[in-house]
This record gives sequence, structure tokens and C-alpha cells, in this order.
Amino acid sequence: MSTQHLLMIEDDTRLAAMVGEYLTQSGYAVAHAGDGESGLAALQDRPVDLVILDLMLPDIDGLEVCRRIRALPNEGARVPVLMLTAKGDPMDRIVGLELGADDYLPKPFEPRELLARIRAVLRRHQAPGTAPEHKPMRFGSLEIDRDARSVTVGGQPAELTSYQFDLLVTLAERAGRVLTRDQIMEAVRGRELEAFDRSIDVHMGRIRAAIEQDVKNPRRILTVRGVGYVFAKQQD
Repeated sequence: MSTQHLLMIEDDTRLAAMVGEYLTQSGYAVAHAGDGESGLAALQDRPVDLVILDLMLPDIDGLEVCRRIRALPNEGARVPVLMLTAKGDPMDRIVGLELGADDYLPKPFEPRELLARIRAVLRRHQAPGTAPEHKPMRFGSLEIDRDARSVTVGGQPAELTSYQFDLLVTLAERAGRVLTRDQIMEAVRGRELEAFDRSIDVHMGRIRAAIEQDVKNPRRILTVRGVGYVFAKQQD
């Protein structure tokens, strides 16, 4: 198995050195950028498998960096982003998820938890061909290709993060069945209890924005008040 490359965009050099050494010992190749512009330049120079992005940077904030990453051409825009957020600052976390971050981790954190989250995000973002082949799922004009990890609506691509894609697949594979938020997250995590994300409603909002004709009147992903969500079997 080839070494996976990580880019850490973090202005705290001591933290970056400590985390970089730990992740290197865990089998990853880790590059470091001390500010947002340097991080974006590094992404242009060489593709990476995941970005660890601090929100508090000296030049441009991490939210703007995340926005620019998602605007990169081709596969550059799909690189998973794991945000490092200030503890007790839920608004930055929510905005970051809305901009397309795949996961978040509040500071201070244990390196082991960071490693677990990195593994979970990379597992969700695994390349086509590393899992059993599946036929595309079709619901009206919506097509979900699990092998290509792509979603189209009426033939037009719908942009989702790797985590949002897996949330959508989890719902679609259980179409017609009401799922609680905990059931959805458990299905996405699989057997390992690594990813812990209580902002699932934010992700659902992003998915709806990508696949619904009218976000205010969704027809594909329906909210069951007080319970969770259900993916409609019959769709246009």
C-alpha cells in the first residue's frame, strides 16, 4: 500500500512538529505550511490525500482557505479537509462544514484522536476500485454511483464532500426507512467509533442544496420531526 500524503496548514510550529512526528511514525508522509497562502500553493504544487486545516491563521483564515480549496480545478477540489477549531466555537465549525470540510476536531486534542479521525475520513474517501463494485442507484433524475463516488441530478454533477456522499449513500441504501441521526452516523462510521459529528443537520442541509430542486420543500430527503430522516423511494 502506497504512503498517503497529508498537508498540515498550521501556524503553531511546535504543534505542527509534534503532530507531524506522530503522524509520520503512524505511516503517513506529512508536509507543513505555516499560513494559508503557503498551504494553497503547496496544494497546487503536489496533490495530497488529506488537508489538516487550522482556522486561526496569520494571513487568511481557515474558512477562506477551505473555500479556495473547494474552488480548485478538477480533483484538487475533492481533497478531504479536516478542520482544527477553537474549543467552544460552534459557529466556525458549522460554517466550515457548510463550506465543504469533511470533519472537525476542537483544540486542544489528543494526537490519537486526530489519527483516528484522519483514518476515518480517508476510509470514507477511498479510491474507486478499492471496494466491491456496485451498480449505480437511480431515483428519478438522481443517480448515485458508489464506485465512482459521484452524484448527478438530471445528468449534472452534484458537489458533495466525501462525508456527505457517504451520508447520502447511507440514506439511499435504506430508502423508505426512517433513520435516527445516531443510526445514520453509526452506519457511516461502520464498526469503528472514530468519527463523532453532531452537526449532521448541517451536512443534510448541504446535501439537500446539491440534490433538491427546492431546498425549502425537499422531496428526496425528508425530515421526520423528533426522529431523523427518510430517503424517499419514489422521486422525480
